[in-house]
Amino acid sequence: MYIHELSPVAGSTHVDKRKGRGHATGNGKTAGRGHKGQKARSGGGVRIGFEGGQMPLARRIPKRGFNNIFAKPLDGLNVSVLNKFEDGAVVDVQAILDAGIISKCKYGVKFLGNGEVTKKLTVKAAAFSETAKKKIEAAGGKAEVV
Repeated sequence: MYIHELSPVAGSTHVDKRKGRGHATGNGKTAGRGHKGQKARSGGGVRIGFEGGQMPLARRIPKRGFNNIFAKPLDGLNVSVLNKFEDGAVVDVQAILDAGIISKCKYGVKFLGNGEVTKKLTVKAAAFSETAKKKIEAAGGKAEVV
């Protein structure tokens, strides 16, 4: 078999309809737009979310609180994952990625206080919860904000 002998499986492709090109195409007269109405007109149609003058769903639903569009969401990790590292190690984002604890880290890591730390570690992260900081320091380690 040669490259010039290849062809798509029968029925897997179809020829696009050429709209607005006369009666011979089978889409003559209204060109598949039906008769009259807003969507039949040139430049006709409605914007996304328009519901014919009815109050749109996006405006009917109540909004609560504040959503900061500039916020940089941190990846949360519990202090229990620190037990995977050697005693006396320096744990930063790159070390966590290399250990396979997380697969990617876009903005940084925040350590949370769930679990226990049994090893003396120097932990460098974007943020720490109060309980996480206490547990790391209680084990003899240091919690450094980077």
